[in-house]
Amino acid sequence: MRDEPCTISTGLFVFFSSGNDEGGLKVIGNRFLSSMMGKLRKDWVVAVLFLAPSLIGFSIFYLIPFGMGFIYSFQDSTVDGSFVGFDNYEALLASSSFRRAASNTFLFTSVSVPIMIVLSLLLAQLLNKRLFLRNWLQTAFVLPLVVPVASIVMIWQILFDWNGTLNVWLQHFNLARIDWMKSEWSIGVLAIVYTWKNIGYNIILFLAGLQSIPKDYYETADIEGASSFHKWLHITLVYLTPTMVFVFLISIINSFKVFRETYLIAGDYPHDRIYMLQHYMNNMFLSLDVQKLTAAAVLMVGCILVFVMIMLAVERRFRDSME
Repeated sequence: MRDEPCTISTGLFVFFSSGNDEGGLKVIGNRFLSSMMGKLRKDWVVAVLFLAPSLIGFSIFYLIPFGMGFIYSFQDSTVDGSFVGFDNYEALLASSSFRRAASNTFLFTSVSVPIMIVLSLLLAQLLNKRLFLRNWLQTAFVLPLVVPVASIVMIWQILFDWNGTLNVWLQHFNLARIDWMKSEWSIGVLAIVYTWKNIGYNIILFLAGLQSIPKDYYETADIEGASSFHKWLHITLVYLTPTMVFVFLISIINSFKVFRETYLIAGDYPHDRIYMLQHYMNNMFLSLDVQKLTAAAVLMVGCILVFVMIMLAVERRFRDSME
């Protein structure tokens, strides 16, 4: 066995010295590629085995139902239905309930998401510094993520109920009580609950993005005499843009999940100002109006996908300009 390496090296030397260098390289290259392909196949099989449970679950509970709903949105019935084109979508857009729900959802998202992003960015920059009780503050902001929704709703009900804490304070200052959840103030209450529930996750993402920015850039800017605002605008904000795009997309998606809080606080038919798309689809499901339900779901998913594609295109163009 000790003579085997010598024998192999001698054989290779004779092979290459015989004038077949090019052919020998091809043989060795083919063997190397075949061995690499074999390893890749094994890794691919292992990866598929690990991903199979998630892929199967995603297909059964999300992909296949959405595909069936997309087909149902163009039919007049789920059982032996016939193709009706865009009639379901026309009936949906003609519904005043759907238009009200869509406008409320758009208003809530367009107002609450920017506010939450600005607040989470400011708090993340604050927590990125050396502060007293920094760890306690981080825990306090992240704590709402692990608190059950029912507990959160109970807390806010105690605060904003007709006989709640906030109205007691108003009466103490000789001010009239406000029915917070059955007035125009309800969407503000919902925005506060949404921000308080989700701001901790955004702070974590922004902290990760801030800590990934090299300190050398700030040191170079200090040497050149740059102001704090100049460093924030041309260093922090620039290199935080990919994180900000991701946070923005996550916040948009989470804003469509506010149905649980609204439903637990106000029920099936809340005040008109907080009647969201999720309420509309839930009511269509209870009335078994599958055509409007699926059409509304397809429209909502389509709008989200278009917005996500626009944001990714903007982020890609910004990254290319930076390179």
